[in-house]
Amino acid sequence: MVILDRDGVINHQADDDVTTVDGWDPIPGSIEAINRLKKAGYLVTIASNHSGIARGYYSEKDLQQMNDKMQKLLAIRGASVDGIFYCPHGPEANCICRKPKPGLLFKIASQFEIDLSQTPVVGDNISDIQAAKMANAKPVLVRTGKGEYVMQHFPEALDVPVYDDLAHFVRETLRRK
Repeated sequence: MVILDRDGVINHQADDDVTTVDGWDPIPGSIEAINRLKKAGYLVTIASNHSGIARGYYSEKDLQQMNDKMQKLLAIRGASVDGIFYCPHGPEANCICRKPKPGLLFKIASQFEIDLSQTPVVGDNISDIQAAKMANAKPVLVRTGKGEYVMQHFPEALDVPVYDDLAHFVRETLRRK
C-alpha cells in the first residue's frame, strides 16, 4: 500500500485549493507513476484535506469531478486508485480526519487491513508528514507543491526521505522492491 496526498503530489497546486475540474492539472509523470505502482501490485489510496468545501469555494460534486478526471487518466493506462479519502472540514472544525491528525490514515488502514508502519505516506505539506508520524506510518516528502517550502521552514521534515516528485519516489521504490 502507498498513501498519497493529492494536491501538490499528483496534480499541480494552485496558491489555494484547486477548485475546478479544468484547474485540475496532473504533474508530469504522476499518472504514469501511479500506474507503475498498480502494475507492481501496490494498493494506492489518496488521503487529502479539502477545506475549500467547508469554505464554499467548491462543492463535493466539484471534488468528485476532479477525482473522476484523475481516474479517467489512470483508466486509459489500465489502472485506478483503490480509494479516495478526504476531509471536507475547515481547520476550525478540529476533526480527527483533517491532517495533521491521523484519522484518514487510520480509516484507510482499517478498510484495507494494512499495517501503517509498513506504509509510505507521500505528501508535499508538513501536515502530511505530521499525520504519517502520528499514525506510525512512513512519511515521505516530495519537492513538488509545497515540498520545497516545507524543507526550508520545518526542521521536523529534515529526517524524512525526500524525492523530486512522485515519479522519482516510485522509481526508487520499485528499484528497491
